[in-house]
Amino acid sequence: MTPIENISRLSHEQIENIEKLTLRWVFQAVWDFGMEAHEIFLKSPDDVKDVAEDITRELLDRLPGYNIQQRIFGTVDYKRARYIILPDQLVRQALFVDSKAEKENRTATIQMSQTSMRVRHIRADLPVDEAGRLPTVSIYNDKQFLTTTAFLHFKYEDVDALHYLQEVTIFCLPNGLLQGRYNPTPEDTIWLAGRNAPTLGEDFRVRLAFAKLKAKANWRVQRIHYNVLDGALEGTWDG
Repeated sequence: MTPIENISRLSHEQIENIEKLTLRWVFQAVWDFGMEAHEIFLKSPDDVKDVAEDITRELLDRLPGYNIQQRIFGTVDYKRARYIILPDQLVRQALFVDSKAEKENRTATIQMSQTSMRVRHIRADLPVDEAGRLPTVSIYNDKQFLTTTAFLHFKYEDVDALHYLQEVTIFCLPNGLLQGRYNPTPEDTIWLAGRNAPTLGEDFRVRLAFAKLKAKANWRVQRIHYNVLDGALEGTWDG
C-alpha cells in the first residue's frame, strides 16, 4: 500500500476519522503513563509549564506509532511525521502536540502558530477572522502530510508551594479543511477572546472553549482525572 499523494482526495469524514484515531492514541498514551504524571508535577522544582512539556514529550515517546524519518517544524512541544493507516488508505501525517498548564479547565489559550484553522469569533462587539499559521497540508520533500494538532491541558492546584495535578484535558483541533463544520462564521464559533492586548502590540491569541468544541463533536474533548486517594486514574473514552 502506497501513501495517498494528494491530500485533497480525502473526504471530510476521512479527515475526521484520522483526527479521532490520533486523539485515541494520545488519550491512551496519557492513560498508560498513569499516576507518574501526578508524581512529576508534585516533585519537580521546575515551572509548571516546563513540567507539562516534559511529561508530554515523554509519554508520547513511550507509545510510538508508525513514524516517518522526516523532520517537521512548528512551535509546539512534540512534532512527528507519521503514517496513519486506514482500512483502505495510507496517509502521511504531520502531528503537532502542545501542552498547557493552568488552574482552570474550561478553556485553553491557543497561539495562531498552533492551528491551521481560521479563527472566527466576536471580540469587543466586532467580528474577527484571523488565519492560523499552520498549513492544512504540510509539504516536506515535495510530499504532502495532513496537518493534525492535538493538546494536553494539565489542570493543577498549588498547596503549600507544591503542584498537585488534578486533571488532564486531551483535545484535538479540527484541521482547517473542516472549517465549515466547526467555525463557519464569527457567530458560529468554538473560540473566545484571548488574553492579549492589541493596543499594546501583543501577538494575537485566542482561547478554545472546551464546551463549544465538545458540543460540535463529543469525542474531540476527553478528560482523565487523577485520584490521589486511590492512586489511580479515572476516566473513559467519551464518544
